[in-house]
Amino acid sequence: MIKNFVEELTWRGMIHTVMPGAEAHLMESMRSAYVGFDPTADSLHIGNLVPIMLLAHYQRCGHRPVALVGGATGMIGDPSGKSNERNLLDEKTLRHNQNAIKNQLAHFLDFESDAENAAVLVNNYDWMKDFSFLEFIRDVGKHITVNYMMAKDSVKNRISSESSEGMSFTEFTYQLVQGYDFLHLYKEKDCTIQMGGSDQWGNITTGTELIRRIDSGKGFAITCPLITKSDGSKFGKSEGGNVWLDANRTSPYKFYQYWFNSSDEDAEKYIKIFTFLTEEEINALVNTHKEAPHLRVLQKRLAEEITMMVHSKDDLENAIKASDILFGKSTSDDLKGLNEQTFLDVFEGVPQTEISQSDIDNGLDIIAALAEKGGFLKSNGEARRALKENSISVNKEKVKDDYCVTAKDLINSKFVLLQRGKKNYFVLRVI
Repeated sequence: MIKNFVEELTWRGMIHTVMPGAEAHLMESMRSAYVGFDPTADSLHIGNLVPIMLLAHYQRCGHRPVALVGGATGMIGDPSGKSNERNLLDEKTLRHNQNAIKNQLAHFLDFESDAENAAVLVNNYDWMKDFSFLEFIRDVGKHITVNYMMAKDSVKNRISSESSEGMSFTEFTYQLVQGYDFLHLYKEKDCTIQMGGSDQWGNITTGTELIRRIDSGKGFAITCPLITKSDGSKFGKSEGGNVWLDANRTSPYKFYQYWFNSSDEDAEKYIKIFTFLTEEEINALVNTHKEAPHLRVLQKRLAEEITMMVHSKDDLENAIKASDILFGKSTSDDLKGLNEQTFLDVFEGVPQTEISQSDIDNGLDIIAALAEKGGFLKSNGEARRALKENSISVNKEKVKDDYCVTAKDLINSKFVLLQRGKKNYFVLRVI
């Protein structure tokens, strides 16, 4: 059954521009639409999540999503929104990246079933690699005028007087190559729609123009707004750079924290875009959140939904456990359940000092651990006072002045977490 895709996207705030006729075209029967992904890394990042969600909603509305990995265009570099050219990749790297990207997309799209609208993955390198330059300028280039290409914002911005870099011929031809992708998919996959961010409008409409001029056909464009954060900082970036979908690049704990730390305004926007919750569910959550904003109901649900989709239920549970270690009640067993990377992520920035394995093997009395050996507190006297005040914990559990740190206290066989009061942490790393 076909559902109204444009209507679904509209209430979610995911529509920027829809070419006239596209909505009616989609309601007539199942249609194929594609979105392009840049394969310059072997992981997508959360900046790619909006186009991924476009395809996921598209499939849920009864249509066939086509994910295009830009192997050929990745070798050129898209000038849209960029101020300089990107690195060019070899074919082996591109193939590796393509497979990794497909595995990530499979969390959102059904590639495997025998459903009529099962998702398809294509790589434009497959049809561009044997296309000679002379053939391309003869069969494609002659149909689009330089005037038409120069009128695009992505070109105008790069060759304007403000741009010191200018624009290479390679990048100038990018819109023709992307336009040809649309024409190729229109002919080979009956793909009548291309979707992307609003900065892609110029490239997409070059495709619709080629379909009209070369094949006398009709292609459509649908774009979504570029995501911005309410404080003006860049969406998809943390202090450490990109927030990746690959757990080895961005741990599930850090991924969860990125969403959990959204502002109220952003969380209300993001939960519509990045989850499959219904309008009724979201409205109920927003109302609950407004009654008690300090409970962060909206941020919590957003972080849960998206972490489970990108990673897994187990990863989500571990991320919540890790978050509770800093902000809630947790035990020594909870700490020992963390893997090394998550432990380091949770206590990133906490002061550390190294102690020897022999200290632990012999048993390290708590005063030495706090002061002389560890250096968490300035003196043995301060350590004794803190212990008398009952403010010292080892691995989240209160200890007295007769406590001895031994191998049983080690987290991941190498860490001991010391704490004074609620917020002062210190890590002993055993070497």
